[in-house]
Amino acid sequence: MTMTSNPLKNKEEAQKPEEEPKKADPSGRKGRPTPKMKQAQAQSLRPLVPVDRKASAKAAKERMRKREDQEYEAMRTGDINHMPKVERLPWRVYIRDYVDARFNLGEFFVPVAFIILIGSILVTSLWPQLSLPLMILLYVYLFAVIIDVAIMWRKLKKKLVAKFGEQAVAKGSRSASYAWSRSIQMRRWRLPKPRDPKRGNYPN
Repeated sequence: MTMTSNPLKNKEEAQKPEEEPKKADPSGRKGRPTPKMKQAQAQSLRPLVPVDRKASAKAAKERMRKREDQEYEAMRTGDINHMPKVERLPWRVYIRDYVDARFNLGEFFVPVAFIILIGSILVTSLWPQLSLPLMILLYVYLFAVIIDVAIMWRKLKKKLVAKFGEQAVAKGSRSASYAWSRSIQMRRWRLPKPRDPKRGNYPN
């Protein structure tokens, strides 16, 4: 005998309201970030720009000034390990050693020119005829300096290419201007300081 379902009972069950889902326990930890997550969120919300920009800029400026002072002191004392990077390039070291080893006419140009100009001013009132010869002498000396620098660079360029390749004399290296500007400075005032106190010791 088959059992028939009770229609009244089925109707009552259908009309029962569905049970609401259980709410999370307010005292529990679910749904809340863990302490580690809170710290991570707090760190991610920190501003990328320092709060005190003036203090940060002042500190950066102070660090830069300190580094420049250290580099200048290294150039003054000849400490190559602490010089600016560009001064530590091997071909620049070679240029300095080569220029410092030779006698350069240009290193005396400034004092000679100063003496001639002062002498020309002094003798103008007494012996005006001497002013022209003095100026000619100055230009002759200048021309001799130019020739001396040109001869020096021609020889030095060949040595640089043979030892370091074309990169040592490329346009961006500024090796030519570096060599002639050093050659027209008085030896005792050159920076970086000459490594050898005497002339004649050319680099290998």
